[in-house]
Amino acid sequence: MDRFRMIFQYFQSNSESVMNGICGLLALASVKMYTSFDFSCPCLPQYNMTYGLGIMLVPPVILFLCGLILNRQSLVMLEEWRRPQGRRKKDLAVIRYMCSSIMQRAMVAPVVWIVVTLLDGKCLICAFSGSMDPKKFVGFANVSTAQVQQLLAKVPCKDDELMRNNTSCKAVSRYLRCWSQALGWSILLILIIAAFLARWLRPCFNQATLLQARHWSNYIDIEQKIFEETCCEHSQLFAHKCILHFFESMRQEIKLHSFSLPREGERAEGEEDLLRGITDQDQVNKLLKTWYYEKPPLDVSQATQR
Repeated sequence: MDRFRMIFQYFQSNSESVMNGICGLLALASVKMYTSFDFSCPCLPQYNMTYGLGIMLVPPVILFLCGLILNRQSLVMLEEWRRPQGRRKKDLAVIRYMCSSIMQRAMVAPVVWIVVTLLDGKCLICAFSGSMDPKKFVGFANVSTAQVQQLLAKVPCKDDELMRNNTSCKAVSRYLRCWSQALGWSILLILIIAAFLARWLRPCFNQATLLQARHWSNYIDIEQKIFEETCCEHSQLFAHKCILHFFESMRQEIKLHSFSLPREGERAEGEEDLLRGITDQDQVNKLLKTWYYEKPPLDVSQATQR
């Protein structure tokens, strides 16, 4: 148990590093999913574009949503954004920083999927082979329009008999693959340049504002975790006292069965300190309602003086 507790405490104190690791795992999972996926274009004019674009765009949406679900700070940010003003003001700069951090991590896996599909080229060939202009390729001049559409739709299907000896269809496939790979490398280059500029131009801006936003972003996350832990501990002690009160009338029967209940003077001081005189459900509900609607200000000077 101590080992699991240490691991849990490490995850709590290093949530940012853990989320970076999860995003990296999602990116690797997206590459593994694509490499193990059996891509089979239908090779039909009315379905090729839907299938190709669907394989290229639907999994990134799923991975993006998974990144938001796995990121605990997304829920913390929404709660901070939607909570009432109360006694503590809301800092929009902190909310923007949390949103930016969440979006950056959630976009890693979808971008990796899109870049991998473009570099492979199968999705783009399947989606846009039927949209190519046959006049750009030699071999379609003496073919009717219906036959041209059938030939272009079968460009992704290399095992088809019409594709084996048709040099024009192979030229269309090479043309689309080149465009797909060029687009994939261009997106990758743009992302690398954007990351480079963001990293090297950051010191040119106000670092004090950035440090404040990062500090209070971490504080909100840690405060929520500590509050949940304290509520859990309080619930255990409150349930313990309620059960003792319930079995108070059965003290004699419990003694006969060799069980022991603590006496009034033997109760732990730690329980009394945590319960703080809370004795019923209405007081607990009032405490939780006060925490949500009137969060205490970030000022511990009065408590220190006390």
